[in-house]
Amino acid sequence: MSTQGLPMKVPAPGLPARVRIHEVGARDGLQNEKETVPTEVKAEFIHRLAAAGLTTIEATSFVHPKWVPQLADAEALFPLLGDIAEAREVSLPVLVPNERGLDRALALGARSIAVFGSATETFAARNLNRTVDESLAMFEPVVARAKAEKVHVRGYLSMCFGDPWEGAVPVAQVVKVAKALMDLGCDELSLGDTIGVATPGHVTTLLAALNRSGVPTTTIGVHFHDTYGQALSNTLAALQHGVTTVDASAGGLGGCPYAKSATGNLATEDLVWMLDGLGIETGVDLAALTATSVWLAEHLGRPSPSRTVRALTPPPSPPSHKE
Repeated sequence: MSTQGLPMKVPAPGLPARVRIHEVGARDGLQNEKETVPTEVKAEFIHRLAAAGLTTIEATSFVHPKWVPQLADAEALFPLLGDIAEAREVSLPVLVPNERGLDRALALGARSIAVFGSATETFAARNLNRTVDESLAMFEPVVARAKAEKVHVRGYLSMCFGDPWEGAVPVAQVVKVAKALMDLGCDELSLGDTIGVATPGHVTTLLAALNRSGVPTTTIGVHFHDTYGQALSNTLAALQHGVTTVDASAGGLGGCPYAKSATGNLATEDLVWMLDGLGIETGVDLAALTATSVWLAEHLGRPSPSRTVRALTPPPSPPSHKE
């Protein structure tokens, strides 16, 4: 780990004083793993993330096991996390696709949920087996019931910057679906760059358009994938616009099982390194977080793709040739 006061804190004007990291590694990260990760490893991963100072950790998804088999253990996993929510005041959002998923989540005491929509018709059809309008209609009773139960609701919107089948996605189209999603009653909106094609000007243009439509910056989070190495630059553009919620995945885990060109999420360690250097508070202990990602990488059998994890982790010692 860094022991020489790096990164040096050099604030830049016009940036927020604090950023809330919405950690998605345990859900969005692990859902794309080919090999099943044991429930106890997932629980330990989430406990370690909380100990590192993350206060919003997306725990799992209550989708049908047929569609995302890696998260089929939601009922077994969630009860193992109750001590985190109580002792550390950590929010543990879960993804719910429909009313049945909501029933399962509420039965286990979930107090924060997310629904997952699409800005494009092709991805809606492939991911939800519905049109965009049909998916919004499916979410309507889910959001209404959750709000009646005083449960926090996040609305994910995927393919906000590009779609592998449809190509460029018009800003007006994204705004229309985003506004409809928020009008259902969602508390916050996460803009997903599912295949990682966004660039900073595109980010600020979309954010400004959302503001003009009546969606305030305070309700918006950003979710960037690093396919073309643009995730941090896009995040900085969002911060300059006033966004204070950023999605990231410990160790850079993740992708999307329904969009094969989607690569890993923005690594939480890379994000924290940048924010630390800017003097922006996150409450996250980078050393503890890096150690957590190294630990999980060992369980997954491959090194973390996070540049910061690699930079801060000493290489293994060469084998000894002593007799």
